[in-house]
Amino acid sequence: MAETVNRAPSNAKLETVTFGPDRPLSLDCGVALTPFTIAYNTYGELNAEKSNAVLVCHALTGDQHVANTHPATGKPGWWDLMVGPGKPIDTDRFFVICPNVIGGCQGTTGPESINPATGKAYGLDFPVITIADMVRAQTHLVDHLGIDSLFCVAGGSMGGMQALQWASAYPERVFSAIPLATAARHSAQNIAFHEVGRQAIQADPDWHGGAYYDHGTRPMKGLAVARMAAHITYMSESSLFQKFDRNLQDREQITYGFGPDFQIESYLRHQGFTFVDRFDANSYLYITRAMDYFDLAAEHDGSLAGAFKNTKTRFCIVSFTSDWHYPTSYNKQIVHALNAAAANVSFVEIASDKGHDAFLLNEPEMFATLSGFINSAAAQRGLK
Repeated sequence: MAETVNRAPSNAKLETVTFGPDRPLSLDCGVALTPFTIAYNTYGELNAEKSNAVLVCHALTGDQHVANTHPATGKPGWWDLMVGPGKPIDTDRFFVICPNVIGGCQGTTGPESINPATGKAYGLDFPVITIADMVRAQTHLVDHLGIDSLFCVAGGSMGGMQALQWASAYPERVFSAIPLATAARHSAQNIAFHEVGRQAIQADPDWHGGAYYDHGTRPMKGLAVARMAAHITYMSESSLFQKFDRNLQDREQITYGFGPDFQIESYLRHQGFTFVDRFDANSYLYITRAMDYFDLAAEHDGSLAGAFKNTKTRFCIVSFTSDWHYPTSYNKQIVHALNAAAANVSFVEIASDKGHDAFLLNEPEMFATLSGFINSAAAQRGLK
């Protein structure tokens, strides 16, 4: 793994596709969205049988730039430790697709896109979306690429929700699934953190009821606070202690003021104010709401096992010991439901002090686990 970690895919392609009135997106809220555009990246080559496609689904603040340098920030892709030549999701072996979700702000249709009915940005006129809507949009993309069956759907956090939705709604199209650090429904605690973030955005005077595009403003302060609050949930108490403890920021004593006396304060402010440069505040509202609405069992009369009835998909579920955002108990609920449905499922809880963000970081046990699972599934699929 260490030998390949810095190698980036040489054949990354940034693409967009627009679906017109002949292929509207039917949303759970009852709206038929048309036209709509999906921005996506691909890496690697699709084989002649079209059997080696891996769909990578991003989390709340992610995007389609999973393994290439981000064009806006200049930083490496958000999962470049996992996706690339010689890595667990090997782009020398697989055709990797990573789309920006519907409602996003990196080229896929969302609230900052132009509403054809008004000629202005949608703002809050954009229809409310769900995780199922995100996946439904992705089926349009996969169909556009001529792929009937995906070798694997993988993702962590909200990406894991999408992987679960794919496997439940389209089991015949998903050979294997890797949901990491995720849940089959959003908890009251997680809804609460999201609501704090949404209220921070809506309380910003530059929000203008979601119509800030027309006012030449952006609710940057509110969005920064939302990001700060959320980022706390991605870390563990241990990682916060190890990184920051109560260390002071560029000073030898406290100032008896409200500037960033502590390193952790400075860190959170940096996270907040760098985030606003690449993310749309209304998209944050819509995507967090989609996560809050996610409850896979509700679609199956309250039975999570029913969501996976007769599935032939192979699953690998991964959790992390210090993840209190989507703890192991949430992931075990998925495993128990899969076992009740007689599904083919592997489960690993990885000891880590990195919190929820562990799935994005250098976790050798995770790499080894997923490499083994992918290699085994590839052999069963007949892939070299």
